[in-house]
Amino acid sequence: MTTIGILGSGNVARALAGRLREAGHEMTVGSRDPEGPVAAEWAGTGVRVAGLPEAAGSAEVVVNAMPGWASLEVLTGLATLSPGQVLIDIANATEFDANGFASAPLYPGGSLAEEIQRALPGVRVVKTLNTMHESVMADPGRLASPPSAFVSGDDTGAKQVVIGLLGDLGWPRDWIIDLGGVRTARVPEAFVLMVGDLVRALGPVPFGLSVAR
Repeated sequence: MTTIGILGSGNVARALAGRLREAGHEMTVGSRDPEGPVAAEWAGTGVRVAGLPEAAGSAEVVVNAMPGWASLEVLTGLATLSPGQVLIDIANATEFDANGFASAPLYPGGSLAEEIQRALPGVRVVKTLNTMHESVMADPGRLASPPSAFVSGDDTGAKQVVIGLLGDLGWPRDWIIDLGGVRTARVPEAFVLMVGDLVRALGPVPFGLSVAR
């Protein structure tokens, strides 16, 4: 069993928390307003709701499921993050067009994952699950073709922890691709710039990036 804190209580948290709880992990969802409507939403699920600092400080593994544009500021302001923790970054940091689709990266020539790792050098950052609709993250078999889950991070042990959790979410090992260090998160993060065009071409259907082999 791993203690996991998901920072953010939106669609990504809803997609991941239940499946990880079913796999036997102790789950906490972190919210800016833990006493608000989010508390009622998670009541009876076995998932605890707490403030962001408590959710981060009580977990062995922290999941960044917050909006990408806000992630760096919030994470660097959390004094409860500690050296050695694994931080799974799922967010994409972009500017948005008039239709709400990603239009430009906030960190051109880099990535959100790299910025987080640079700002929090003691935390072990791993990028994954950011190249798919949230409904695919814990149910990859729902797509007609196998999607790929990319893993980027400098710490080998942290990546093995994340790969194990991906397995708990239903990802077969051969659908998971370890790209290497955190610098390799740049291209997977850039995939979100294509999402608006894909939605216009395919319609609002779940999809994810896949490497054909």
